[in-house]
Amino acid sequence: MSRTLFVAVAISLSAVRLQAADEPNVLIIMADDCTFNDLPLYGGQNAKTPNIDSLAAQGLTFNRAYLSSAMCQPCRAELFTGQYPMQNGCAWNHSASRDSVKSMPHHLRQHGYRVGIAGKVHVKPEKVFPFEKVKGFDPSCVRNPTQPHDIAHVTEFLSRSAGPFCLVVALVEPHVPWVMGDASQYPPKKIKLPPNIADTARTRQDFGRYLAEISYMDGQVGQLLQALDESGKADDTLVLFTSEQGSQFPGCKWTNWDTGLHTALIARWPGVVAVGKRTDALVQYCDVLPTLVDLGGGRPSADDFNGTSFRAVLEGRTEQHRKFVYGMHNNLPEGPAYPIRTVTDGEFRYIRNLTPGELYIEKHLMGTRGTGALNNPYWGTWTWDTQQNPATYHLVKRYMLRPAEQLYHTAKDGYEMNNVAADPSLAERKQRLAVALEKWMTDQGDPGVDQDTGPSLQAARRDQHRYYPGK
Repeated sequence: MSRTLFVAVAISLSAVRLQAADEPNVLIIMADDCTFNDLPLYGGQNAKTPNIDSLAAQGLTFNRAYLSSAMCQPCRAELFTGQYPMQNGCAWNHSASRDSVKSMPHHLRQHGYRVGIAGKVHVKPEKVFPFEKVKGFDPSCVRNPTQPHDIAHVTEFLSRSAGPFCLVVALVEPHVPWVMGDASQYPPKKIKLPPNIADTARTRQDFGRYLAEISYMDGQVGQLLQALDESGKADDTLVLFTSEQGSQFPGCKWTNWDTGLHTALIARWPGVVAVGKRTDALVQYCDVLPTLVDLGGGRPSADDFNGTSFRAVLEGRTEQHRKFVYGMHNNLPEGPAYPIRTVTDGEFRYIRNLTPGELYIEKHLMGTRGTGALNNPYWGTWTWDTQQNPATYHLVKRYMLRPAEQLYHTAKDGYEMNNVAADPSLAERKQRLAVALEKWMTDQGDPGVDQDTGPSLQAARRDQHRYYPGK
């Protein structure tokens, strides 16, 4: 080959690669109810996750990625719309987004993308989330056992030649019931429980089953990445893995503590995203869709999104994105109203409990009608153990009885066990976070307590497309 021809071919191949880089395919893999720091990548000492670890070694790990609500439906609505819960309307679990909202399929189809979802959808109404449904993965997180999966449908979607794709594969592990995987790989006596989990025999048994589901989920991640490799499109695909919200243990899911709202996030994009690196850039679920629109050739607008593109972080041009990330919890219909709001700068977390005189009650954890906790028989062992074990008593009290304000130095106290809100040396830091939280609530039109008890709730109940209080 002549030098002139060689240069021409090289330029042509570079142009093709640049075009692919400008409009990448996107594969988003979601776990379900997986506490981020139960993964070895984030310091977990128990679970075995070779596929997730391998993916991280090939890409960029976000140390500080968050979602706004540690409940399945609101956090997915945030991810798919690029809007906070108050903005898109899905501010309670088992509710729905407003009919006027646009989501991932609307925004990316404008740029030529095929947009599909496999597995658990758990957002509504369909008008707002018109994904192409891809079969093969169990859409229900409450089956016992999970239905067998078939990678063939995902493979077919990935392999089509028409246009770039964006595919979300929403796995249902390790959501309860914890029935998948090999729990014998996690002998209860050898498990190292996190400090926010009470140490009872039943808890150890159930935690082992939860860890087995994490490993089962990791196997599915491996199969999906293999399918992408076999499609021949891996080099032109941005892969995002996220662990969603915290697990169904007290202090994780349905809370505003870090173990509820902090999520794992890994990005792999050969030739664009750094390999084997980590970033402290603060990002939030509502930033993901604007980033994809940006990468797909669009110009994400504040009129459409609460989040902003972190493309520059992916491309290694900056190590910063946000100053703050925010969170909220409206406990209905999971239990009696208990509104919570939070903000973090990645180092300190400030939590405001809006009805601190009330007990926090979560029916899925504590049980209903005297029948015991749904899928969580360990909770009864916690309450029984409070008579003998002061540490367990402290954890139960921490969960059910909360002060008006909480401040944690999360960077040093990862499980947020030590509330330093009364520390005078941190008063300025607390005030800075409190002001940021109040501004966010104002910007979002958040009515606070009235969101769960006043006209906002009554209006939502009248609109059956948005709220189903009995489910």
